[in-house]
Amino acid sequence: MMCPSTDPIGSGFVKSLAHPGGNITGVANMYGDAIGKSVELLHALLPDAKRIAVLMSSNPTHPQQYELAETALKSLGLATVRVLALTPADLERAFDRMEQEKCDALFVLADPIRPSIVSLAAKIRIPAIFQYFSYVEMGGLASYGASLTEMFVKAAQYVDKIFKGTDPAELPVEQPVVFELALNLKTAAALGLTIPDSVMARADKVIE
Repeated sequence: MMCPSTDPIGSGFVKSLAHPGGNITGVANMYGDAIGKSVELLHALLPDAKRIAVLMSSNPTHPQQYELAETALKSLGLATVRVLALTPADLERAFDRMEQEKCDALFVLADPIRPSIVSLAAKIRIPAIFQYFSYVEMGGLASYGASLTEMFVKAAQYVDKIFKGTDPAELPVEQPVVFELALNLKTAAALGLTIPDSVMARADKVIE
């Protein structure tokens, strides 16, 4: 049971979303599909930002996700700075590099949550955009992505079906239908940023 998986086909977990074909099924998160909109959010929030750090880890999906982010950023005329932190222990060094590269903003690729990213971003005063709402609750500036709560609910329903005898091969991989844009106004104020009305109007969750 996977919940969630960024690239279930590319990772070799299933043959197709509609027909998994083995003993694995679950929920895909579609974070790759949402990267374009995440980048649009970053640009709308930070129209003067020109050099964007993209934070990666040892996650095997990150090279492909980075390419998607780079393409989206380049389409807006923005420069991309690839910043690698293989483990949480490498994060301080990664943020030092962002400072050295004079990055104007940070885009964090979806990964297991690393709370220190929020405090390190605050330390160097770099606006950070995430794909998980949890980061915004912790003090990140903004996020856009599929609702983890909705995905976990769907996963629980699938576990129930499998325990009752349904063959995983017969359960199509679910894709999220609920995507959330979240903003942290406290963080925006601390960074001296004004959230555009157009972005505020689209927000699903706002921390004041």
